Amino acid sequence: MFLTRSEYDRGVNTFSPEGRLFQVEYAIEAIKLGSTTVGIRTPEGVVLAVEKRVQSPLLESSSIEKIMEIDTHLGCAMSGLTADARTMIDHARVTAQNHAFTYDEKIKVESVTQAVCDLALRFGESVHDEEAMMSRPFGVALLIAGVDELGPQLYHTDPSGTFMRYDAKAIGSGSEAAQSELQDKWHKQMTLLEAQKLTLRVLKQVMEEKLDHHNVQLAQACHTAERL
Repeated sequence: MFLTRSEYDRGVNTFSPEGRLFQVEYAIEAIKLGSTTVGIRTPEGVVLAVEKRVQSPLLESSSIEKIMEIDTHLGCAMSGLTADARTMIDHARVTAQNHAFTYDEKIKVESVTQAVCDLALRFGESVHDEEAMMSRPFGVALLIAGVDELGPQLYHTDPSGTFMRYDAKAIGSGSEAAQSELQDKWHKQMTLLEAQKLTLRVLKQVMEEKLDHHNVQLAQACHTAERL
């Protein structure tokens, strides 16, 4: 007996005959509706910038937090469902603190990214597993930035549990135009100040509203000041 398309849609861990996981694909599509987020890695550090969508004049813009600290040397920016992002960031924070307590050292940026992606892959597992109660993939992508013994690092994660390292990356609703601009303007010897200017210039081009200090959040991780 063959499953229909709708049954493949409902099965979060069932592959279609074409080898697709539709629920994961839908989660990735949800990210394309999220705020535009940009990250740039330089020899001096990493810059993160996020569009903050202020939907109402009665909304306090400072309450919209799109960039969060994981540890003193790393943090992340998000695009997609904020509640999902908070769950993943809480997991990353616990992982970082456990590593620091056990080994008396700061965790590597890649190790935190791997832990987050391991969590992303737990959707659809048995509810008897106390650590796996997710009924669907996380609808969020993260740009994880930090500085460790290997230098400045920038990683991108998606709902499939895949992560990759980038020199510059854009996610969210304006990601296509933003990524094209990053490919044209980024260079290996870019300074931290140049990266800050480029992230803001890219956001200005793709945002519907005029860019100002109320609708953009900017942070950096660098050797001289690791805290975001």
